[in-house]
Amino acid sequence: MSSPSGDERMWTARLRNRAVAAFPPTRLLPDRQPAYVASWIYVFGVTTLAALVVVLVTGGILAIEGPQWWHVSASGRFVNSLHLWSVELFFFAMVIHLWGKFLMAAWRGRRAMTWVTGAIAFLGSIGTAFTGYAIQSNFDSQWITTQAKDGLNSVGIGAFFNVLDYGQMLLFHVILLPLVLGVLVVWHVLLVRRHGVVPPFDDETPSVAVDPPPPASRTPRATDDDAAVEPVSGEVKA
Repeated sequence: MSSPSGDERMWTARLRNRAVAAFPPTRLLPDRQPAYVASWIYVFGVTTLAALVVVLVTGGILAIEGPQWWHVSASGRFVNSLHLWSVELFFFAMVIHLWGKFLMAAWRGRRAMTWVTGAIAFLGSIGTAFTGYAIQSNFDSQWITTQAKDGLNSVGIGAFFNVLDYGQMLLFHVILLPLVLGVLVVWHVLLVRRHGVVPPFDDETPSVAVDPPPPASRTPRATDDDAAVEPVSGEVKA
């Protein structure tokens, strides 16, 4: 057995080999999916990702243009409304996706970490949405933050999470929480690609194609001659 070359012993080569072994290209971008993926319950995960892309794009435009633009300009109000309704669609699809996978016991088949990352991403998205409501720069955000202040202070969170600090809420909403949420979503999708889509309870077939089992040999039918030679237990009358 030949020893590995110098390049294969480098950390980049080891990292690349481990990444390819854990996430083969055929699993990251499969050409086919099992038949049960055609069910509507599997659509809401992709819908959540599509809505998240719109949220990120419109949110980036709002962050660049600033509050004056989305409050006064017609195009700014349109992008602001698009950002809001994409968030609504994001939560609508994600809640259905979360409950659907809970009822399907999506942690089956060594998919526990897939379920955990999805649940934590859901909680992180709630915090991201809350900070978004807090930085609207209108009376709505003022009422939300003043009401939330007392509740957060009562549990000790207000010491480091001051909802009345506009700069802190802006950085939480634009940088910190989207970064954490993005890492969780990418991790979640990679785990789905690695372990496959969870099957329904009545279909535990693997997600990859396998060779069909050989046909079972047919048992020959018993004939009258065979029955005649079979031993008969018990007494025989003379």
